[in-house]
Amino acid sequence: MNNQITVLVGLNWGDEGKGRMVDYFAQDVDYVVRYQGGNNAGHTVVNEFGTFKLHLIPSGIFNPKVTNVLGTGMVIDIQAFCEEVDELEKSGIDCSNIKISERATITFPFHRLEDELEEERLGAGAYGSTKRGIAYAYGERYQKKSIQVGELFYPEDLRKHVEQLVEWKNLLITGVYKSSKTVSAEETMDWLNKYGEKIKKYICDVTELLGNAATEGKKIMFEAQLGSLRDINYGIYPYTTSSSALASFAPIGGGLFTKKIDKVIGVMKSFSTCVGAGPFVTRMNDEDAHNLREIAFEYGAATGRARTIGHFDAVASRYGAQVQGVDEIAITKLDSLSGLKKLKICTAYNIEGKSIKTFPLTPLLEKAIPEYIEVDGWSEDISKCRKFDELPVSAQNYIKKIEELIGYSIKYISVGPERESLIIK
Repeated sequence: MNNQITVLVGLNWGDEGKGRMVDYFAQDVDYVVRYQGGNNAGHTVVNEFGTFKLHLIPSGIFNPKVTNVLGTGMVIDIQAFCEEVDELEKSGIDCSNIKISERATITFPFHRLEDELEEERLGAGAYGSTKRGIAYAYGERYQKKSIQVGELFYPEDLRKHVEQLVEWKNLLITGVYKSSKTVSAEETMDWLNKYGEKIKKYICDVTELLGNAATEGKKIMFEAQLGSLRDINYGIYPYTTSSSALASFAPIGGGLFTKKIDKVIGVMKSFSTCVGAGPFVTRMNDEDAHNLREIAFEYGAATGRARTIGHFDAVASRYGAQVQGVDEIAITKLDSLSGLKKLKICTAYNIEGKSIKTFPLTPLLEKAIPEYIEVDGWSEDISKCRKFDELPVSAQNYIKKIEELIGYSIKYISVGPERESLIIK
């Protein structure tokens, strides 16, 4: 990978296998930068150290030569961060090469409480939140009330800020939700002091850090959380995350302004999956979905929830690639489809009798009926294939048909979770 500045993003609903791909590319970069999100999703990485589920820490952590940056665009639960570091260090992973933006904001326990209270209030209309407090941490940021990570170095100002914030939170909790679960300023300060002391050594000005690195010609990869269809602006709103998962946001959320992006790599799965609520057009029947879920172990890395399983959606994937402005595409879990006699691909949506190939707004998605083509599957184990022409002809044809339908070529084909289980086409 010769490009200096790259962004790796998801093209679907999240859970596409980005962690697996970042772990692969991180062998040839100097910095990996998470630029949005919090600990509301996870990247699963399988390598020589074991199997790991990362939620806040970038997937370059397994290469000791990589500096891993938690960017300004993130909302960071500092307790969850410390627990994640502890887990990695127990497995012998060096975590000294982590940096946290002083301008990122903190996710507090009371954000998790707000999340729970709102999902309870919504009842059957709930958004399917992970209940990690992410929406409330971002909402607070745009209301200009958040506490930045760097404020940990200014204890007197921090206490005043916490007292003001807690007063406001209690008004919301008791007044809006009629709940008795009020927040204590002292307990909040104790929580901040406990975990804040542990993370101070990681905090820095990441704009200066990355600017200097870019000037020195270092290779920088930005890592997104979730995918195009969960983006706050262009996803299946309101069933989205609360930040921008698009490559265009990487310089802002990451903090690099002196160099332009050289390449965007998009990751999609060879079938459709999602966790959470919202329209999902290509849903499989229960039996087929269960069988594929168990083969591919499709459970949320953050929550453990069973993922909804569907046939490959070319309409959604084409849109996902377009809004990301991808240059290259990686497709994952092709090996999980081995043994299926026939595979369906959604080529269009039928909405109120009209066939469309563009990705519509959520109210229309709710009414969409998938239009499928069917192609032959294959029975062979493909996990040892390392060249495209080693794949069964039916598997090659499946990839070629997807390329034709989405209008983009696929360069990387993952045939297993391990770093080396990859075909470069």
